[in-house]
Amino acid sequence: MARIRTIKPEAFVSESLAAVSLTAERTFFGLLTQADDQGRHRDHAAIIAGQLWVLRPEHTPGAVEQDLAQLADAGLICRYKGPDDKRYLHIVTWRQHQKINRPSASRLPACPRHDTPAPASGVGTPAAGAGVTEPAPLSPGALREGSGQVRNPAVNPAPNGEPAVQGDFTESSVRKQGGLSAGAVTPHGPDLGPRIMDLGDTPSGGASAPAPRTVSANQLIAEYAAACTHRPPKDVLGHLGQQVRKLLDEGIAPDHIRAGLGLHRAKGLHPSTLPSLVHEAMNAAPAAPVVHRAWTNPADVEAAYGGDL
Repeated sequence: MARIRTIKPEAFVSESLAAVSLTAERTFFGLLTQADDQGRHRDHAAIIAGQLWVLRPEHTPGAVEQDLAQLADAGLICRYKGPDDKRYLHIVTWRQHQKINRPSASRLPACPRHDTPAPASGVGTPAAGAGVTEPAPLSPGALREGSGQVRNPAVNPAPNGEPAVQGDFTESSVRKQGGLSAGAVTPHGPDLGPRIMDLGDTPSGGASAPAPRTVSANQLIAEYAAACTHRPPKDVLGHLGQQVRKLLDEGIAPDHIRAGLGLHRAKGLHPSTLPSLVHEAMNAAPAAPVVHRAWTNPADVEAAYGGDL
């Protein structure tokens, strides 16, 4: 469920936000209102497009996926996979900029990179409802190495005087706080669940990251404008750019789109006709070759002309 969130004035002079497109920035501000009280959300471009761009259908789920990729590259969001193999995201600086009054525990899994237990009243006491894992406690003198293993060179005497040595073990030995996952915590009692609802499974074939493109829509539109005698109006180029992006998102080859743009330039039609022109360029039947034969006089004139001459 959406919530009222805070946008600070410094956001409009943020270098991180300035590094992404305007649509990606709008998607980021929209995610602030849709994320749960821990700053988490499903990483599903179609769902996000339906929540934030419902009145702008020209901004398709494929375009939202590009927004999310830019935000992740700029370090504004972190995308990760949960233990249920669904994809999730969270806003990296959420706790720095959002102060939630009586926040609800999240039903979405925690980020394995950024979410760590926060001390509440004493040292080592995790925040209620954190629902994240932490490494098993280390004995005094243990050394954590970058190799992924922990070794303890110190030998600590046991109460009976026998030396007690802590053996080597790996960091993958983890335990869950209180034996509960994040989804099992209900802050409003047994009858009232958290305010954030599960958004369902990812449908097959939807919202996956598009394959990398060798040619962008901007390049194709630049080629189109350069081939025109006079530069077309800005609105025409903008409308054509939207059509080209949709065709690229469908997997249409750039050469076919170029051919369709060539037909559009020659015919001077409305930009919305570009998909039909690309279809014509892709599937036009080749013309049958014309066979020319040299003329010769018939050997039998009577048989050839039926006696009419």
